[in-house]
Amino acid sequence: MIVSTHGMNGSCRALASEEAAVRAPDEASPSRIDLPAAERAVRSLLEALGEDPRREGLLDTPRRVAKALSEMTAGRFEDPAVILSRTFEQECDQPVILRDIAFNSLCEHHLLPFTGKAHVAYLPGDGRVVGLSKLARLVDTFARRPQLQEQMTNQIADALATHLHAKAVAVIVEGEHMCMKLRGVAKNGATMRTLAMRGDYQLDRDARMEILSLLRG
Repeated sequence: MIVSTHGMNGSCRALASEEAAVRAPDEASPSRIDLPAAERAVRSLLEALGEDPRREGLLDTPRRVAKALSEMTAGRFEDPAVILSRTFEQECDQPVILRDIAFNSLCEHHLLPFTGKAHVAYLPGDGRVVGLSKLARLVDTFARRPQLQEQMTNQIADALATHLHAKAVAVIVEGEHMCMKLRGVAKNGATMRTLAMRGDYQLDRDARMEILSLLRG
């Protein structure tokens, strides 16, 4: 993970207060997930695939899969507005950039994982900044759900533009998709890159080219 505050004219001092570590997303509320029903569904799926869920190796598999899926989709129950609600007054007239934010997500078409890194930048619009760990948590919030990479990229950008009132936002997401590696064309090594721009980065070509250069390192 690389933090950069270089680029654009002007200066941006260090954040007034920054969390020491990125807190893991909260587990999904048990009241909102029916784990017993999920276990039964996994057991039925195993039977439909010609397996015997009563054999020793599969006895506890339905419970494990149900719990794993509940954790992998827990981002549905987090509110981006809450994550970005705590900000700090800070003179800042150049972009705040956080690169190489690792994420794991679940393709909503095949329920197979896709993993990768997100690179996020925003230009503060009202003299306030958010703790850097919140940017990483925001990525996790949208990643930890049945998802499409294109949609996830836009959701991250929209949340930053809306809840931080940023003058400009740029998001690049790079992902490798198991649904492409393990089935169908079965191509290893292919990486999908998606991009979302908001505000000045969308309207000003020079600003867009400069922030893209910074995000790509």
